[in-house]
Amino acid sequence: MKEKRIGVIGIVINDRETAAPKVNGILSEYADIIIGRMGIPYRERNISVISLTFEGDTDQIGALTGKLGSIKEVEVKSVICSK
Repeated sequence: MKEKRIGVIGIVINDRETAAPKVNGILSEYADIIIGRMGIPYRERNISVISLTFEGDTDQIGALTGKLGSIKEVEVKSVICSK
């Protein structure tokens, strides 16, 4: 069994109408590793900012961030704790 890591993923959705449903679909696929989620819609700029706290192995984290990052109009950054 691979070692699980705790971390944070920051997601900026630059076009809420087209990208948000795709992001939400992917997050639903990975619900088992998501500990918490905070979403902030910034309507004046038509963007959304999502912060995820997760616990998963490096393969799961890489798959999640890779899928999110492949969506046009979505920016993703992650920080993974070493312990």
